[in-house]
Amino acid sequence: MAHLTNPGPFHPSIPRPLHNPASAPAPAAAQPQVHDHGAAPANHNHDHLTSTTQLRTATPGASQPLMKSPSATHALIRGDRTTGMLTMSDDHVMMNQILATHAPDGRDVDVRPLLYLVEDILNRATEHVDFIIKGTQAQIEMEEKAQQANYIAMLEALTFTIDRIACELSYKALRGSDPHVTTTAIFSFLSSYAWDAKLVLSLSAFALNYGEFWLLAQIYSTNQLAKSMAILKQLPSLLEHTAPLKPRFNALNTLIRTMMDVTRCVVEFKDLPSMYISPDAPALASAMTLIPTAVYWTIRSMVACATQISSLTSMGHEYGVSATESWELSTLAHKLQNIHEHLRKQLNLCYQHIEEKKDVDTFHMLLKLFDPNVAHIDNMKHLKALIYAGDDKLPLLDGATRRKVGLEVLRRRNVLLLISSLEFSGDELAILEQIYSDTRMHEAGMQSHYEVVWIPVVERSGVPLSEETRNRFEALRSSMPWYSVEDPFLIEKPVMRFIKEVWHFRTKPILVVLDPRGKVLSQNAIHMMWIWGSAAFPFTSYEEEKLWSKETWQLNLLIDGIDPLILDWIKDGKYIFLYGGDDMEWISKFVASARTVASAFGIPLEMVYVGKSNKREQVKKVAAIIKERKLSHCWEDPAMVWFFWTRLESMMFSKIQLGQADDLDPIVQGIKKLLSYGREGGWAVLSEGSNILVNGHSTTVLPTLVDYVKWRGNVAEKGFNLSFIEYHDQLHNVAHPCCRFEFLATTKAPESIRCPECHRVMEKHTAFVCCHDEQAIPDSLFAS
Repeated sequence: MAHLTNPGPFHPSIPRPLHNPASAPAPAAAQPQVHDHGAAPANHNHDHLTSTTQLRTATPGASQPLMKSPSATHALIRGDRTTGMLTMSDDHVMMNQILATHAPDGRDVDVRPLLYLVEDILNRATEHVDFIIKGTQAQIEMEEKAQQANYIAMLEALTFTIDRIACELSYKALRGSDPHVTTTAIFSFLSSYAWDAKLVLSLSAFALNYGEFWLLAQIYSTNQLAKSMAILKQLPSLLEHTAPLKPRFNALNTLIRTMMDVTRCVVEFKDLPSMYISPDAPALASAMTLIPTAVYWTIRSMVACATQISSLTSMGHEYGVSATESWELSTLAHKLQNIHEHLRKQLNLCYQHIEEKKDVDTFHMLLKLFDPNVAHIDNMKHLKALIYAGDDKLPLLDGATRRKVGLEVLRRRNVLLLISSLEFSGDELAILEQIYSDTRMHEAGMQSHYEVVWIPVVERSGVPLSEETRNRFEALRSSMPWYSVEDPFLIEKPVMRFIKEVWHFRTKPILVVLDPRGKVLSQNAIHMMWIWGSAAFPFTSYEEEKLWSKETWQLNLLIDGIDPLILDWIKDGKYIFLYGGDDMEWISKFVASARTVASAFGIPLEMVYVGKSNKREQVKKVAAIIKERKLSHCWEDPAMVWFFWTRLESMMFSKIQLGQADDLDPIVQGIKKLLSYGREGGWAVLSEGSNILVNGHSTTVLPTLVDYVKWRGNVAEKGFNLSFIEYHDQLHNVAHPCCRFEFLATTKAPESIRCPECHRVMEKHTAFVCCHDEQAIPDSLFAS
């Protein structure tokens, strides 16, 4: 009879074989057996392992010798393994048998600490195999993944079960049992456990035997106790003939590592957060149908590996490597690798699904956090949500000291978030740096009004960043005097979504203003910064309206510090022509005619070429010609030209945003004309000091100068200014130059706009504009 043992409430009862040749039943009457080398109290409730799945290993009896000869056992092991692989080819029937054993009782076993321990054992054991083969020992450092106390508590609950399975693996491997029958018996024994627990407990049992084998192999030459035990297992003889066994060890290594890969994958599925993914999610549902098969073939592979080790210890190096054995190990490894690839693919899809759900939650959290109706003590929650919430790294780089700093430096400060892609115009950056430096210079010895933080928006097309992208990022960051995010990947995808959808970032930089409590004062104050610089602080709509109330349509508004020389001309009350365009023939005629008129009427005239809003390269060439021919003053620095036109665009945007784009507002009308002229043809603005007299197109300004003899007679009575204005307006009323405005898709365009020339409502068109110069200036125009 079989002696029954009770492992306790966590472990199903299981019969224990008794090795008594005199009283053992005949092979045909053999009882279901699971071998055990651990003591346990007696129990007579043996209702497990007696169903359709049974262990049919013969128990030695009077007519059967206790030991078989090596050659006979060798043949038995090979024959049973081959039969097991061939007769169980019908996976459907096989898996129905396995599923019939699965009756989980709802217990939740935390297998992670146990898996970490098993991974360490098998990693060191497989590394030791390489040492035996190669003659070198690699030092392995294990990262502690669980506290020792966790191991102890876990082992106290599971050690008996692990011992039982380890005993079964060793005993049935030595006896040469059918591997499927052995595997099914293990499933029956573990019927009350979940799939991940079945797998980790079985792998633990295998690691117990396999680790013991290689532990003896490692220390038998230096430890007398280990040496005696190794002799009993024939290890010295085995290890002296490792070269012929190298293919066997390599095959074992490959299969064991694949077993660990599958096990880790199954455990990862168990650990997926249910709050972000449900069992009916396609990727998870697909994986769950495969996991029983994955667990079966992984445990089946453990049986095969155990048989290989048993054959080595029982028959030594004389037990050679056959084609059948190599085929079995490689077939199992290939099958598990395919299973692992499919599981890993589904797992990655699950992680993608979870990531998307988390991103949605984070996005909604940002919406609530930046709700203007919710008050906060300071701005730290907002900054952590936008930049980095952890405490394990310093997320900012101080542009002044080049040191990494934490977000605490921004606590309860006004913060300007400079948000841009890596396509940051050098002109924009240069002007911003100048404004920032001027502000810091004026605030010397005092606490600054605000801090600037650069938040780079980098699309995550690859991880890590390409070398080109990384170099571009570092070059931009190194040129910035303010704080910047230390790593662009700190900015998470939901934050980028928030920046784009809520703060309307597209391609051009924006400047989001947060007060000391994290409240958004302005979603984009960049236009205010271009127009007034730091004088617009704190960059609120109220402050914007106050500043506009002080402005009038004068040259000071257009120039405002861009060129100090022009400001000097204004102070001296000189006549000033601002002009632009890219037609050198028109420019030459205009400059000559203007000087003729100034000489004829004896007025002090200065002229400055400020280019146009597009065709950057052509403007640079024209400026070079003007300088070479000494036609007039011109802005050689492209940043000055860019800033002039950007300020005009910012003024228009500001007026539209405030709802002040009134067609009767002289500032709005003047800005409209300049922006339109800057796109097409030449233009000129004439002022006396800061007082603007004429803002005209090339088709009206040049004829007014050329035809000065026609209106010079009015100068004595009306004065130069009025005479010039009246004649120009007569020409304008006849010519009516066409106007065109372009609004980027990323900016808020008005529903309608009136032409500043004819005052009719303009038609709206959609245009696609290339930023490159389409036509180069003919070389003949640059000949001296």
